[in-house]
Amino acid sequence: MLIGKVIGSVVSTRKSEKLIGNKFMIVELAEKMGAGQSQIIAIDNIGAGIGESVLVATGSAARIGCDQAEAPVDAAIVGIIDAGQRFQ
Repeated sequence: MLIGKVIGSVVSTRKSEKLIGNKFMIVELAEKMGAGQSQIIAIDNIGAGIGESVLVATGSAARIGCDQAEAPVDAAIVGIIDAGQRFQ
């Protein structure tokens, strides 16, 4: 699981049929969480907004976390951090 901040959204008019109706967000990962990556695209089924700190699941946990077990999903926002330390 990773921690990051939503910095934008992605609009895709053509995509896999299994992804239709889903929202995609650009997440800037916390400095020590990225393992070489600074930003990722994550599917968002929980309604995170730009500027919010979020928890992101990756790999097969992402597909399970967003109820898309058969979809080509590699990262999913699974929680919004609303208390405690904010990450940049």
